[in-house]
Amino acid sequence: MRRAMAAMALATLVSGCDYNRIVALREQIDAAWAQVENQLQRRNDLIPNLIEVTRGYAAHEKEIFVHVADARAKLMSAGSRDEKIDAAGELGTALGRLLAIAERYPDLKANQQFARLSDELAGTENRIAVERMRYNEAVRAYNSAIKSFPTVLYANAFGFQPQKYFEAPEEAKKVPKVDFGTRPETAPRPTQ
Repeated sequence: MRRAMAAMALATLVSGCDYNRIVALREQIDAAWAQVENQLQRRNDLIPNLIEVTRGYAAHEKEIFVHVADARAKLMSAGSRDEKIDAAGELGTALGRLLAIAERYPDLKANQQFARLSDELAGTENRIAVERMRYNEAVRAYNSAIKSFPTVLYANAFGFQPQKYFEAPEEAKKVPKVDFGTRPETAPRPTQ
């Protein structure tokens, strides 16, 4: 009888420690996500200035400006973490298209304000990438913990659910086409 009670007490103690470990891992996810959001907000703050500078040189590129504005609004209004992850990917794709405009407008590319904003955005994108990596590491540790035995036995009972990774959007996985301004049918033929 004493052995059975000791075994139950030990099992309760071990499961309590595991419960605390899972809670700590979930807190790490929340802290890592807060840093991702911090950098996403920094990027959001840069976008209006970047659009204004670009609009002065490429006013007829309205579709891209609308796409960036819509993606930014979607991110700002996203409620859940999953919605924010998806919206952040869309915004990243839209910003890539906006920055590609500079390649077609040498005067824009030479503008000091555009160059400064582009550099700030590049730095912010790098910080977002680092924070995404830290977030994904926290998610991996948490997901592994709640799926391992014996933790899995009570993780579900306490409502611990797997968390979603912050993955690149489908657009980012596609290899971009490179166009150097000449089409094969109109490109000059080499002389012999």
